[in-house]
Amino acid sequence: MRDILIAAAVGLLLSIFGTPLAIRLFSRRGYGQSIREEGPSGHHDKRGTPTMGGTVIVISALIAYGVAHLIPPHEMTVSGLLVLFLMTGLGAVGFLDDFIKIYKQRSLGLRSGAKALGQLIVGAVFAVLVTRFPDAYAITPAETRVSFLRDFGPSIGIIGFTIWVLIMIVGFSNAVNLTDGLDGLASGATGAVLASYILIGNWQLRNSCTSQLGPNCYWVRDPLDLAVVAAAVLGALIGFLWWNAPPAKIFMGDTGSLALGGVIAGLAITTRTQLLLIILAGMCVVITMSVIIQVGFFKMTGKRVFRMAPLQHHFELAGWAETTIVVRFWIVAGLFAATGLGLFYVEWVPK
Repeated sequence: MRDILIAAAVGLLLSIFGTPLAIRLFSRRGYGQSIREEGPSGHHDKRGTPTMGGTVIVISALIAYGVAHLIPPHEMTVSGLLVLFLMTGLGAVGFLDDFIKIYKQRSLGLRSGAKALGQLIVGAVFAVLVTRFPDAYAITPAETRVSFLRDFGPSIGIIGFTIWVLIMIVGFSNAVNLTDGLDGLASGATGAVLASYILIGNWQLRNSCTSQLGPNCYWVRDPLDLAVVAAAVLGALIGFLWWNAPPAKIFMGDTGSLALGGVIAGLAITTRTQLLLIILAGMCVVITMSVIIQVGFFKMTGKRVFRMAPLQHHFELAGWAETTIVVRFWIVAGLFAATGLGLFYVEWVPK
């Protein structure tokens, strides 16, 4: 618990005091956001707002995680480092995307193919390494099964598991990216998921099969350190949200959204709650589905289901104020996270 509190506190302090420095630096260098012409007209006032704020989240979280292992000094775990690698790697892909947008002064950064390739490369390295470091007390040499509240069913093999992990990583990093359409929206939605994984990691530690054997114990490697990772990122995210709340003084950009999507996907994979993430991050899933429905329906019929996709822009064009949309979506995100946590707990309750 001490490590979790230290990681959250350090991440918060670094981010809340470091973000204003980033705002001044990015403003001085002209690292402002480009706005799509076809987007909601109200967004044109945001043109020039500093972007790439996700760099503050990533750096603050990395430092916070390191500090949490220095007081007192103790080893970092492979599980925590793998998730942080995934966050940093996807953040680097997003940074490159943001930088190209700024350098070329356009709303399109990396081409979709190049962006997807970057995500796949980072995700593939993570997937391979995960199978090389199975749970400390696992029976099989590599855990390659799908999980919901815990692993179930037969192994799908190294190749099948790698593909499944890639789908999760690319899917959720893009889902958070689509959610990042209004000031503070993605920060609040992913914050609820990170808070859930702090509780899940703690619960898995207290009911680990390494300390008590039983039908309801968890075979999860390094659950405490995964909770520390979630706390470090959550602290950094809350500090950033102070400046990202409407009206935002800075945007996280693809640097932040891809990194955050990677973190929650990595936590789901390493805590063996992969399918549960669909519920925990339900707000991001709903927003992503709105885009899929809009594009698919338009291609089939030439008509639109929503006034604009992603979903938050539909409500903007319906006349909702931006702050109203953000707060209500935060509430829905919290309800999704609470539902996921409820299912996690109910499944554990001894029968």
